[in-house]
Amino acid sequence: MKKNWFEKKIENISKLGGYKKPDRYSNVIKLDSNENYAVDPSFFQDLVNQTRDRMDVREYPLGGTERLVASLADYVKMPKEMVGVGNGSDQIIDLVLGNLASKETWILTSEPTFGFFEERCKLFDIPTTKIPFNGEMSLRLEDFLASSRKSDILYLDSPNNPTGFQFQRKQLEKLIQSFNGLVIIDEAYVEFADYTITDMTKKMGNLIVLRTLSKSFGLAGLRIGYFVANKKTVDAFSRVIQYPYPLNTVAIEAGILALKKSKYFTDVIDLVKRERLRIIEKLGEMRVFKVFDSKANFVLFAAGGAGKRIHKALIEQGIVIKNLGKVGKYDGCLRVTVGTQEMNSRFLTAIRDLLN
Repeated sequence: MKKNWFEKKIENISKLGGYKKPDRYSNVIKLDSNENYAVDPSFFQDLVNQTRDRMDVREYPLGGTERLVASLADYVKMPKEMVGVGNGSDQIIDLVLGNLASKETWILTSEPTFGFFEERCKLFDIPTTKIPFNGEMSLRLEDFLASSRKSDILYLDSPNNPTGFQFQRKQLEKLIQSFNGLVIIDEAYVEFADYTITDMTKKMGNLIVLRTLSKSFGLAGLRIGYFVANKKTVDAFSRVIQYPYPLNTVAIEAGILALKKSKYFTDVIDLVKRERLRIIEKLGEMRVFKVFDSKANFVLFAAGGAGKRIHKALIEQGIVIKNLGKVGKYDGCLRVTVGTQEMNSRFLTAIRDLLN
């Protein structure tokens, strides 16, 4: 029997890999998904209790999105007309690609880059040019400038996941200003980095900067993503492209309350940065790994042929990190999330014991 167009389409989609979510483990120290465990659990318990008193889930969240946008705008010090929201920055990426890109649209990005973005490009049949990282897990600006003339959309996660790399600000500004098309800069980890380029959206009409409360605020489970762009882009996205109610009432109210306590998260971020440096230094002192600098809340290191063995041995000790395999020219790459001081110490001790 001849297949109709729908059956063929589903068959082709089924052949795609799709974004692979992390494996689920019980009773382990979870350092594989870049979640922010440096935030005290009691803080979130208080947040949930306060949120409960501010909402009625029987009602649609009329006006809720607008109030959250106003709080986000205050946080990033931008006009509220330049801020939009989504059910995680994943959904914003999905809607942008689904409505603004096509099979004739060439995307320029790095190799590796955020896995969900790559999978979405495959789903929508969007052709992609990838610039590989060099041996030090950094990128050459000249390579991007050379390829930008043949590209319609530039996507960079800055800092990059999984390498932690961030261009120098002047380099990234030069690339954005020279690009004649849509520029999407994904700043999911930017609070842990050296700078943000959200201010550039005031002058660059082709720039969208993605942000999230999942990482620095530790609200991954609430799926609060947002973006900064010029007023026309935000208006078209929020009024036409976006869903009528992109976020649920719980996420809206909890997000607003969390943003009011942003000073607390500033202290958490400072702790993560100090612990990140400790992990980099301690892994480097072991003299068996290639350890890469990071501007995010994780550290990438290459263990060569021992990568799989170390990953498995850590799981047996109740510690889960991300096994990435080959990244660039390096085999056995592992990525560890920066957790609490205790979690990080447990990880470092386990690694040291494995080597001995």
